[in-house]
Amino acid sequence: MRRLALLTAVALAASAAGAEAQSARCRVMDPTGTPLNIRDSPNGAVLGQVRNGTLVERVRIASDDRGRPWAYIIDRNSGEPLGWVIREFIACF
Repeated sequence: MRRLALLTAVALAASAAGAEAQSARCRVMDPTGTPLNIRDSPNGAVLGQVRNGTLVERVRIASDDRGRPWAYIIDRNSGEPLGWVIREFIACF
């Protein structure tokens, strides 16, 4: 019974990791049409901006102190680290 529980936990973790990996490719989709701010941390200082339509890769997800989801992204073409963006403004596929 204990072994079955362990195997089930491992399978669920692998499944979650697989789903995360499959949806790591994303496109910037800010509904305002303006460039999306890139920050140094969730809700941190603005480092720069990225244009709508830019292909990015989501590397990490975190929440700020108000529970809003953020994503750490890198440039999909160059691999250059960009920073943190509000998760809802990127569409992952």
